[in-house]
Amino acid sequence: MATITLSYNARNIIAKKTIAFILSLGVFKTITKTAIDLSLEEVEKGYVTTHVSAAQYFQNLKD
Repeated sequence: MATITLSYNARNIIAKKTIAFILSLGVFKTITKTAIDLSLEEVEKGYVTTHVSAAQYFQNLKD
């Protein structure tokens, strides 16, 4: 399944009505992910690193 991301001005009535119309066709669905969901996905994919101290963090930056 492909994902389409739209950016629009939420105050624009025409944009809101257009998106509502497209969603009413039933072909598309909305996917909402919270910040927690995105963070947990990053942890599962291994995008998160841990450091014991700030000194270790800066040492890893130099390496």
